[in-house]
Amino acid sequence: MLFARPTLTALSLAICLALPTTGVSGSKDIVDTAVSAGSFETLAAALTAADLIDTLKGEGPFTVFAPTDAAFAALPEGTVETLLKPENRDQLVKILTYHVVPGKVMSSDLVDGMKATTVMGEDITVSLTDGVSINKAAVVTADIETSNGVIHVIDSVILP
Repeated sequence: MLFARPTLTALSLAICLALPTTGVSGSKDIVDTAVSAGSFETLAAALTAADLIDTLKGEGPFTVFAPTDAAFAALPEGTVETLLKPENRDQLVKILTYHVVPGKVMSSDLVDGMKATTVMGEDITVSLTDGVSINKAAVVTADIETSNGVIHVIDSVILP
């Protein structure tokens, strides 16, 4: 995503025990890690259509809140297909960069109610009520470490 945005505000240690972690830094970058997981085909297609693959393969570090294929499938019918069209690239870039925060933010850094500025430039909000959520999208797997950041899997697409 286009990473010349402000860095993330420091987060604190409230959620460490609530989320599973991989515990080991990955040797693959964010894109390769997501693709090898097999449940992010729609995200990979969207990143390709938005011409953001090379950015997320870059040095980072980045924190990606990655919607699964099921999360994309839950959008209204035709939404994904429409967004993948070349004429909708700007809108797709905006949505995808809303899922990325500069820096490496682990679950142990989260604080209830904290806000983080995304690469897109708008804030997302963390909630620790009834589990962990980002703008009401539940974090279903946290702390997937990669060579250039971390992925937190979410159950829905968040929209700016």
